[in-house]
Parts: sequence; C-alpha cells; structure tokens
Amino acid sequence: MKRAVVLLSGGLDSATTLAICRRDGFQTYALSFDYGQRHKLELDAAKRVAAALGAYEHRIAKIDLRVFGGSALTDEIAVPKTRDAKGAYHIPITYVPARNTIFLSYALAWSEVLGAADIFIGANAIDYSGYPDCRPEFIEAFQKLARVATRAGVEGTRFHVQAPLIALSKGEIIRKGMELNVDFSLTHSCYDPTADGFACGECDSCRLRREGFRSVRLVDPIRCLSR
Repeated sequence: MKRAVVLLSGGLDSATTLAICRRDGFQTYALSFDYGQRHKLELDAAKRVAAALGAYEHRIAKIDLRVFGGSALTDEIAVPKTRDAKGAYHIPITYVPARNTIFLSYALAWSEVLGAADIFIGANAIDYSGYPDCRPEFIEAFQKLARVATRAGVEGTRFHVQAPLIALSKGEIIRKGMELNVDFSLTHSCYDPTADGFACGECDSCRLRREGFRSVRLVDPIRCLSR
C-alpha cells in the first residue's frame, strides 16, 4: 500500500482531505502541529479525527511560532470578528507567517523517511480568508522545491503535493466529507473559542464554515455561540 503524509489541523477541510487520502488507497500518516497557537482545541480535534478515520499513525510535532508572533493566532492580537471575509482583499491578521511552508517542510521530511511520495494538504483557494499559502501557485512551487531539495527527490522520487480541495467551495467540501462518512462533530475550526470549547461564531473561520453548511442545507453539528 502506498504511503502518504496528511496535514491534519482538526478542521473540516483537513478531515475531509484525510478521508479522501484514505479513499484513494493510501496508508495515511497524519501530521499535526502544536505550534504555539493560543488554544489547543484543534489538537484534540485532530486526535479524534485521526482515530475516527483510521490514520495508520498520527504524530504531533511541537514547534513554537510564538517566537516570531505577528498573528492573532500566536500573539496577543485580537481575532477579527464579523469581518466580510469574502469581500476582503487584504491578508488578515489571522495569517500565521509562512505557516504552510513550515508545515509542508515537516511533512516532506517525514515523507522522505517513510518512503512516501505523496503529501496531502487541505488548502482551499475559493472559500478562504486571503492566505497566500492556500493558493495553487504556492502548492505547485512547493512541489517543485520538494523534488530538488531532498535526497529522495534528487534520486528520482516524484513528490506530489496533493490539494484535493483547492478549487471546491466550502459547501462542496462539506458534501464531499459527508459522502466519505466524515463526522464533522469531531472537528474544530474556530479561531477564538470559549474556554469550554464553544465556537465564537463570528471569526472568519466560523463564518465561512457556517455559510458552507447553510449552502448545502445542513446543520453544523458543533457547539457554537451563534449560528
């Protein structure tokens, strides 16, 4: 069975990506990050999702992006609320500098050790908040880097960075997850949850998630302060 490393944040996009990877016949190695984020609920969600979707192995890499800060997710900066995420063209303060580049680099290292040629990431360029590292050109550029920056690549491994959700709307992602039996009640998306785990309902991530469920006439099963 072919092996693949899957970046797993614990959100609905990465959960659906893990399910797609499994459907496509890969032995799945899930990789999450304790990167200094202001809450760890997403890591709890990642553990639940990895177990529910039968990841062969799930590892959590501990790094500290707080050393740089510069993001509302890793620094003492307020998370924007009730922002028009779809209409905003600037990159929001919830962007974590170079995060996907760092995460994919770790995934690439583990792939090389495992002898895996495929890395899956739940990046999405349609319903997203303007992050540059969720765009097709970024995925393509990192794939090229993987093929020239590693021993495996130089010796002939054709690394593939797979972003199966890149052109889907949030509603389409939810539909795809439902088809693959993803239990979205296990996931977590909110940037600013309460201490007891309720989603705020007002940050970009909550609003995009809510609009996605509404677009397909489904009820989001997570606990949320507002809907």
